[in-house]
Amino acid sequence: MLRVDGLDAYYEHVQVLWKVSFDVETSQITAIVGSNGAGKSTTLKTVAGLLHPKGGSIKFLGENIDRLPPHQIVGRGISLVPEGRMLFSKLTVLDNLRMGAYLTDARKAREDSLEWVFKLFPVLSERKEQITGTLSGGEQQMLAIARGLMSKPKLLMLDEPSLGLAPKLVSDMFELIKMISSEGVSILLVEQDVRKTLELTDVAYVMENGRITLRGKGKDLLKDNAIKRAYLGI
Repeated sequence: MLRVDGLDAYYEHVQVLWKVSFDVETSQITAIVGSNGAGKSTTLKTVAGLLHPKGGSIKFLGENIDRLPPHQIVGRGISLVPEGRMLFSKLTVLDNLRMGAYLTDARKAREDSLEWVFKLFPVLSERKEQITGTLSGGEQQMLAIARGLMSKPKLLMLDEPSLGLAPKLVSDMFELIKMISSEGVSILLVEQDVRKTLELTDVAYVMENGRITLRGKGKDLLKDNAIKRAYLGI
């Protein structure tokens, strides 16, 4: 579904990604794990068109998208749920969800999409007229993901969805990701909770200092001694 090949990316004159390559297969959960500052979020931003690469290519469903603006990438079927949620805190839950369906095709299907996300997230249906800033942290994260789904993406990219959540809510969040995957949405997940991520994902890539250093099935990487030492405290 998604093929990233030899990606180089910069913030102004500072290079942050070096020859990053990875694939996302249809109907799978793929993850990029690593420490803070490794380049994981930058990778998602580059795929989403918020940052244009200086080298390499990004292909989605066979089409080169690395020079497209973000709204056209969303229109092709990729949605990014950013780190920190980036919700409109003074708007209602319903208004935030409607903002996720701003492109023409998504607007046409907006009522069906609302019905779908309210089925996935019943608590948001109960809170739909509530001001977003008054929601709990877990509810806000649900809303951020639900808003990302309102564009009816083929690929949903999640950037640190468990950030700032209590341990119980983190487990709930990973169950939620599994449920969205079962709905036929492919997922590219960036996460710092390496253990839960590797337990969940079909394929995972380890990123260090802007480079992909390891690839494998999630459960296989859990057994890797280097992973155990670096990320699992074993």
